[in-house]
Amino acid sequence: MEKLHRGFAIPFAVCCLGVALFSVMDAAMKGLSLSIGLYNALFWRAVTGTLLGLALMLLTRQRWPTAAVLRIHLLRGTVVALMAALFFWSLMRLPLAEAIALSFIAPLIALYLAALLLRERVGRQAIGASLLGLVGVGVILSGKLQGRYDADALLGALAVLASAVLFAWNLVIQRQQAQVASPIEVAFFQHLVMLGVFALAAPVWLAVPPAAAVPLVVLAATLAFTSLSALAWAYARAEAQRLIPVEYSAFLWAAIVGWLAFGERVTAVTIAGALLIVAGCLIAARSKRPDMAHVEAGTV
Repeated sequence: MEKLHRGFAIPFAVCCLGVALFSVMDAAMKGLSLSIGLYNALFWRAVTGTLLGLALMLLTRQRWPTAAVLRIHLLRGTVVALMAALFFWSLMRLPLAEAIALSFIAPLIALYLAALLLRERVGRQAIGASLLGLVGVGVILSGKLQGRYDADALLGALAVLASAVLFAWNLVIQRQQAQVASPIEVAFFQHLVMLGVFALAAPVWLAVPPAAAVPLVVLAATLAFTSLSALAWAYARAEAQRLIPVEYSAFLWAAIVGWLAFGERVTAVTIAGALLIVAGCLIAARSKRPDMAHVEAGTV
């Protein structure tokens, strides 16, 4: 038992680090998007992450994936690119903690996508858990509908929910990818495919970032690559159901970073809604395959 506990300690610590780094990355991307625009923030982060990944692929002599694995990388990278655009667009309009809380609904959506795409059965307990999560979403949105937020913030909340649908699809894909590719390969191809998607709009929107923005671009890309690799490593070495509670610490990190970087305050309504959503996710995790409740590994 002691040996098993020690074996879990390192993946647990790496998972904690990965979640914290993702929250800092979200803040970096929010600041970058506000300063140079969302498209350029996403494009230049993808460029930097791709170059970093290529260097690591060569240094560690990673094998080139087969055609079947490449198809998985292409599908997940495309889904994540669209998901990232929606999520970071919402971050420009919402406090970090609020956006993260709303994004927690993704594992519950994944239950139904798994039923649709993988023909899995959704039990009564999982249905009840998803309804609890929806109540949490309603609680958070209620503040906006009562006029305490402007219409732009409400659109931001809806963008998070749309992003969560794509995130849920990503959750269905990620387990298959983790079984056939290393963490470095996963991170590299995710950035490479995202770069390819964003490059389609380069003739219209691309601009060279000012020198002052370059350190933030490098920081965001490094944090994204490192946290994605760390979480992939942790989930390959420990059961997802044991790491799930760590994932929801992202709300606390987002609240802290949002307050320090942007002076954002977390409302009681947001906290209450987040608790309901997390409770729903944890109930669903106990009644469903644990990998469907993984929150952060596919984050952007």
